[in-house]
Amino acid sequence: MGFYGDQVLPRCINLVCSTKTVRPLRERACAGLHGRVVEVGFGSGLNIPFYPTAVTSVAAIEPADTGWKLAAKRVSAAPVPIERTGLDGQKLPLPDNSCDAALSTYTLCTIPDVTAALAEIRRVLKPGATLHFLDHGLAPDEKVRRLQHRLDPLQQKLFGGCHLTRPIADLVTEAGFTISELDTFYEKGAPKIWGAASLGVGVAP
Repeated sequence: MGFYGDQVLPRCINLVCSTKTVRPLRERACAGLHGRVVEVGFGSGLNIPFYPTAVTSVAAIEPADTGWKLAAKRVSAAPVPIERTGLDGQKLPLPDNSCDAALSTYTLCTIPDVTAALAEIRRVLKPGATLHFLDHGLAPDEKVRRLQHRLDPLQQKLFGGCHLTRPIADLVTEAGFTISELDTFYEKGAPKIWGAASLGVGVAP
């Protein structure tokens, strides 16, 4: 990834994704998590304060060493055991049907092969388990979409492969999940091209 991707970008994400407006969204995304949770795109551990008491352990999937280092204090203070279990959301080193829930926040927009990642999440979840997701993606308004498509190549270069144009809820459904909860909206204070958010829960078959 180079110096920018390894050192600079994780620190930028840690700052941008920890704002006051994002924290309530993280709390909503974490609501209902329980048991053994796999968190894909763990980053710097910004979701830790919002884990419900029903969570018993977390398998953290995070490719960036810098992100994991930034998470150190949060991990050590967490009320549940958190282990860095893998680096690649497209190949989860976990047994089939081994997790009670999955969490992904601002990650499905960036994983190179998001279809493979969602298939892996489905594989490791128990039948009826839930995927909790929060992400930005393709806007509902055509005018905003046109701008997103125009800026998407630059977005990917500047932000480590992050896409503006992925239809998050559709991707979750196409992976075989049944969406039981979904809220789509523009995040407060964010330009619409970046702030078209999807927050929901998908149920594994």
